[in-house]
Amino acid sequence: MTDPMSFASAVTRNTDPREAANELSAQIAAQLNKRAPDLALVFMSRFDPDGAVEVAECISAALKARLCLGCTAESVIGRDEEIENEPAISVVAAYLPGVEIAPFAIDPADWQDALSAPEAFLERVAASFEPKLFILLADPFTSPIDEVLEMFNALYAGKPLIGGMASGGGASGSNVLFLSRGELVTMTGGAVGVALAGALEVDMIVSQGCRPVGRPFTVTGAQRNILLSLEDQPPMARLQELFNELSEEDRELLKSGVYLGRAIDPTQGDLGRGDFLIRGVMGADPERGIIAVADYVNEGESVQFHLRDAATAAEDLEMMLLPQTFLDPPAGAFLFTCNGRGTRLYDHPNGDVDIIQNALGGTPLAGFFCAGEIGPVGGKNFLHGHTASLVVFRPASDE
Repeated sequence: MTDPMSFASAVTRNTDPREAANELSAQIAAQLNKRAPDLALVFMSRFDPDGAVEVAECISAALKARLCLGCTAESVIGRDEEIENEPAISVVAAYLPGVEIAPFAIDPADWQDALSAPEAFLERVAASFEPKLFILLADPFTSPIDEVLEMFNALYAGKPLIGGMASGGGASGSNVLFLSRGELVTMTGGAVGVALAGALEVDMIVSQGCRPVGRPFTVTGAQRNILLSLEDQPPMARLQELFNELSEEDRELLKSGVYLGRAIDPTQGDLGRGDFLIRGVMGADPERGIIAVADYVNEGESVQFHLRDAATAAEDLEMMLLPQTFLDPPAGAFLFTCNGRGTRLYDHPNGDVDIIQNALGGTPLAGFFCAGEIGPVGGKNFLHGHTASLVVFRPASDE
């Protein structure tokens, strides 16, 4: 009888690469009953590129996983803690019987060719099976992520893609991404990833942490990312109307930041939380009454203003996780959360992971604070900000 799917996770603050690798691999081996992992994800914070490469070498050799991939991060996440702004390494490893795995790595110099035609893209990320899930780790300085996501959405329509942008450095060449499938490949740009299929089931939880206020509007004027009019009125006038209607508490939130939700399904009538792709408002021209949005906006689409704070973020994540509480506990999970969350958002540590584990019951988990989170909303994959993107794994049902 085949052993069941199982996950293990471990963290260390040990900065010696060899000692850290031995410590982590021992924890993983104990949790997996000494079975070799089929897949391992590794995230490391506060390591320079040379140090990160050494960590990748040591951990890949120690774990002996069929596939190991990872990247540098500003901060990392373990099963029960978010380790912010200090050196640490977090690992999640999985024994995946009956699961097919197809890794890929794209060097920065290859992006132009890879995106030149669908056939060229498929050559680099194609699998010999129908994927159920893609995981992608990418460098924000060298990866044209919007074009990459467009290609994934076109070629693998409806297939979820989850992951994040490496956040370990603030300039091109300061991040490290790696992939090991017997032979280690390290890069200071580009992307690494894997497609999964077979005997597994995945649930995606993408919590954008906002709530709509006011009512939806139809865009009647827009130019690229500039919102010119909402139902023939300047958007600043609509914001003033909204401000006058809000409670004092919400007025303070609006003063500190306002977000615009773009309706994912333009044909949907009743719109509520979860029906929007959230984008930040970047600036405004009070004289003309127009606003700039961190995305292109099109005439005819429905939009609604949104607010965000710690309480709303927590409530949204709890709501998104509620269906999980009615299911059997998952085998494991990967978490990709914004580097604007953590203690930058909450007034206490472990804000997201506490909520997640309260719903999942202590499942093995690892992740990192990203410079942009990737996850599906409304059946399409997007790059997000201020979001928690989570994927949970269970073995395929016998039905």
